[in-house]
Amino acid sequence: MKTALMTKIPRRYFRISPGWILLYIFMLALVVFCALPLIFVVSTAFKPFDELFLFPPRYFVMKPTLDNFRNLVISLGSSTIPFARYVFNSVLVTSVTVCCTVLVCSMGAYGMVKHSPPGSKTLFSLIIAALMFSPHVTQISRYMVVNELGLINTYWALILPNIAVAYNFFLMKQFTEQFPNELLESARMDGAREWRIFWKVVMPALTPAWSTLVVFSFVTNWNDYFSALIFLTSQTMKTLPLALQTIAGGPATMNIGRAGAVAAATFLMVIPTIVIFMTMQARVMETMTHSGIKG
Repeated sequence: MKTALMTKIPRRYFRISPGWILLYIFMLALVVFCALPLIFVVSTAFKPFDELFLFPPRYFVMKPTLDNFRNLVISLGSSTIPFARYVFNSVLVTSVTVCCTVLVCSMGAYGMVKHSPPGSKTLFSLIIAALMFSPHVTQISRYMVVNELGLINTYWALILPNIAVAYNFFLMKQFTEQFPNELLESARMDGAREWRIFWKVVMPALTPAWSTLVVFSFVTNWNDYFSALIFLTSQTMKTLPLALQTIAGGPATMNIGRAGAVAAATFLMVIPTIVIFMTMQARVMETMTHSGIKG
């Protein structure tokens, strides 16, 4: 019986033309080429001291070692501030910032698009204008605002300015426009209030959008050492990027001795961003495919 059924199923033959083979080879080569810097970072982190200064340099490590990570812990642990404190500061600031920016930008985009309050078009025009300015251009005015609020040398100095980011709001707003109003009206007819509609109907449908926002916000805030350099004066509140940047500082002879620790620090800074992207990869790709960026 099983054999008879199998004979009735038509067989499909897939012919791969030479053009497709060349395309796959080209794409594979492009992927490998793009991954070369990441592979070099990983390889350098495990190189012993004698392989770090070879000429011509070797791309792959020959004798892997963990001495660079030990030197990193020793370099950061030689001060009165433990290494775990820097990690805690970065995790706290980044986590709170990401959660707040997703919440604020999603709620703001939903209110602007689906409720159209007075002045919403003018406000959105200001947000579009803010996209033209680099964050470094507004550092002086940002410092003046944070200083007037008395937030210097606090975690809030790093969190609050990075919550309502113009690009994050723009991304959520463009995706919220694609959400059908019929579903909202149906939920209101069933007796659901706006807060319940937002959490139970809108946010699940916008999962690809805010997942992409999580990735962008995490990478930006995790690697940000400039803000901590400006707003923080206490050593105990240093974030991990700022602490790791100090390893490469100092005289040239000290920099040579710390080359392995710098390589290990670079590797540790890259790991969280890779983990976050791999976790959200499918949803980020869905966002890029069905992008709400339209005219």
